[in-house]
Amino acid sequence: MADHKKAKRKAQLHKESMACNKPRRTPEHPTKSHVVKACDDSKEEIIRFGQQGVKGAGKNPKTAKDKARKKSYYARHNAQDPNPDKMSARYWAHKTKW
Repeated sequence: MADHKKAKRKAQLHKESMACNKPRRTPEHPTKSHVVKACDDSKEEIIRFGQQGVKGAGKNPKTAKDKARKKSYYARHNAQDPNPDKMSARYWAHKTKW
C-alpha cells in the first residue's frame, strides 16, 4: 500500500506547466495511462484516462480480435456521439487510444 501512495505522489502534475489539449503518457501513474490538460474557453481541467498497460486496437485494427475490441469499446462508451465533450475522459481516450 505504501508503494501505491508513493507512486501517486510521484505522478502529481502541475497544471501551470502543462500545454493545453496535448495528451501525454504517464508511465509512473499507478492506474491511468494518459493525462491531458483540457482547455475549453476559460475552463481548464486535468483529465486522466486510459487503463495502464492496455493498448487500444488502433485506428485500423487488422485482426478479428482487435476489431471486436474496438466494436466493444465503441458500444460501451457511446463513441458514436456526434458532439463529444472535450472536458471528458471519453473524448480523450477515443482521440488518443482508438
